[in-house]
Amino acid sequence: MKSGKSVKEAFDLSGRVAIITGGAGLLGVKHGEAVAEMGGIPVLLDLNGDAASNRAAGLSETYGGPALGLGCDITSPEQLTEARDRIIENFGGIHILINNAANNPKMENREDKNFSRLENFPLDIWNQDIAVGLSGAFLCAQVFGSHMAEAGQGAILNVASDLGLIAPDQRLYRQDGIADDKQPVKPVTYSVVKSGLIGLTRYLATYWADCGVRANAIAPGGVHTDQDDVFVQRLSNLIPMGRMADQDEYKAAVAFLVSDASSYMTGSVLAMDGGRTCW
Repeated sequence: MKSGKSVKEAFDLSGRVAIITGGAGLLGVKHGEAVAEMGGIPVLLDLNGDAASNRAAGLSETYGGPALGLGCDITSPEQLTEARDRIIENFGGIHILINNAANNPKMENREDKNFSRLENFPLDIWNQDIAVGLSGAFLCAQVFGSHMAEAGQGAILNVASDLGLIAPDQRLYRQDGIADDKQPVKPVTYSVVKSGLIGLTRYLATYWADCGVRANAIAPGGVHTDQDDVFVQRLSNLIPMGRMADQDEYKAAVAFLVSDASSYMTGSVLAMDGGRTCW
């Protein structure tokens, strides 16, 4: 917290514009809520522009401040540049970038093979997942982060995962009555993307340290939504707190990491996983 500010003032985001990629998704909207609750201006970028606009309208209605939803393919430098220019035209600047977007491919059996498994994992799916989750974050940092560096201030938050710190426990996904070579698993790209985001975080933190731009990552655990009871119990058994996260439990951490409350924190990874990575 910068000298002279109260704790309450340090968390204040009034007037700050926060870009959130994957903004129409579950956690993207929650990140937007965190920004809006602290007085900031959430800008939701999503491949689904209509969904982004609807979610932004909901944020504006709930919190009473401006919000914007834009359709944007974050793997396209041209579309990111257009989005940057429109955001600056609308709000005068960009102060926060939350790299949240990621693919969540539905890996189905094809030709009697489970394509989530490493031996069968398709190169095209690998390329798509890396393009969105990792290359997209790099491009957003390049386009939006450069603007913040030129302005002399900004905060970047990369949304990693506990699986960027530890390997997936593939026992969580086992199904009865299926041969070992056809058992579903967490795809390799998830771990690679989330680990890569941690490396990108440290690179950006040191690269722009003298430009007033901080970069940190959050490594959240799984959020309890509509998973089946067997999976939830298996995962809960791996977590010291004995449960998955609630949908709202990351909001305060996000507000901390993108505000002046974390002004002397950069290049760090905040593990918020109920203690799972302690074991």
